[in-house]
Amino acid sequence: MAMSFEWPWQYRFPPFFTLQPNVDTRQKQLAAWCSLVLSFCRLHKQSSMTVMEAQESPLFNNVKLQRKLPVESIQIVLEELRKKGNLEWLDKNKSSFLIMWRRPEEWGKLIYQWVSRSGQNNSVFTLYELTNGEDTEDEGVPSKCGWRMQQCRWHVNPWLWKSQFPVWLSLQCT
Repeated sequence: MAMSFEWPWQYRFPPFFTLQPNVDTRQKQLAAWCSLVLSFCRLHKQSSMTVMEAQESPLFNNVKLQRKLPVESIQIVLEELRKKGNLEWLDKNKSSFLIMWRRPEEWGKLIYQWVSRSGQNNSVFTLYELTNGEDTEDEGVPSKCGWRMQQCRWHVNPWLWKSQFPVWLSLQCT
C-alpha cells in the first residue's frame, strides 16, 4: 500500500533550498526542514541512510524545481535533528545516520500503551517480536528498524528505568 506524501509549501519555494543568513529566518527554516525530514522518514518507514543518499533522495532534492540542498546545509539540518534527540550519527565522519522519527522515550511510551491495550503486561518480548510481529504491524514500529542491537538497548532501556511505570518489558537485543 503506497501512501503519497504531501510536501509542505516551503518545498515548492526555491529559497527553501538555501539556508538563510538571518538568524530568525534560519531557525524557522531549520524547524521546517526538521519537520519535513521526520514526516518523510516516518511515512516511508526509513530509519537510516547516508548523507549522500539523503542528498539524492526527493527529501533534499526537488527535481521539479531543479534545486538541491547542499551537503553542508544537510549536515546542519541533521545536526539540528541530533540536538532534538531525533538523530544519531552512525560513524565518526558523520556520513551515515539513524533517524528516529520518534524519540526513544516516545517509542517506550507507545510500546507501553500497546502492551496495556493488548493485555500483555508482565510479558517478555524480543526486539524481533516488537518490530516484526503481526500484533504490532499497525503500531508504526518500523520492521527494518535499522537500529544496531547495542543501540536498541541504549535507547530503549533508559526510558524504562526512568519511567514511572514498572519495568515490564525486557528487550533481548543481543
